[in-house]
Amino acid sequence: MSKVCCFIGHRRIDLIKELEEKTKNVIEDLIINKEVETFLFGSKSEFDSLCHKIVSDLKDKYPYIKRVVYTCKSEGCTLESEKQKWEQIYFNLYKEKVDLLCVDEEFEHKTKYTSGKASYVERNQAMIDNSDYCIFYYNENYKPQPRKQSKRDITYYQPKSGTTIAYKYAKQKKKEIINIFIL
Repeated sequence: MSKVCCFIGHRRIDLIKELEEKTKNVIEDLIINKEVETFLFGSKSEFDSLCHKIVSDLKDKYPYIKRVVYTCKSEGCTLESEKQKWEQIYFNLYKEKVDLLCVDEEFEHKTKYTSGKASYVERNQAMIDNSDYCIFYYNENYKPQPRKQSKRDITYYQPKSGTTIAYKYAKQKKKEIINIFIL
């Protein structure tokens, strides 16, 4: 029976060749030795983008693997089957080539249109729940940029890291966690 793996990581990462190679090796090992065929992605993170690129490149070698994006509020994706059509539309609009990231399937969480600002937390939990393996880029010392509650506020607050919330959830659910950050 095929297995499922999700990717969750900080919005910003130190993107170096070593990280890309390490991540590729882990993903390919899961495909070859752990029967992982489906990969789940969120969005808005440099780590997700890196992993999407690697899995997309590996589709040439392993055409049976599948990329599924879990979207939450204000997010969308382009299906591989519609990629050429949408790239042509964007080319006609912007008069330059636009290369879209594509997936094989989109999954909309049941609360996509009803959840609040932290809809990504529910999205990440759904990805974790539906996975056998969770690949994280998790630095326990990472802190998101301080921000204001609203544009009118004069004070800032320290928001929680979505990756930290997801990592703790995956541990609580006793998922097989691979933390690329510490490998």
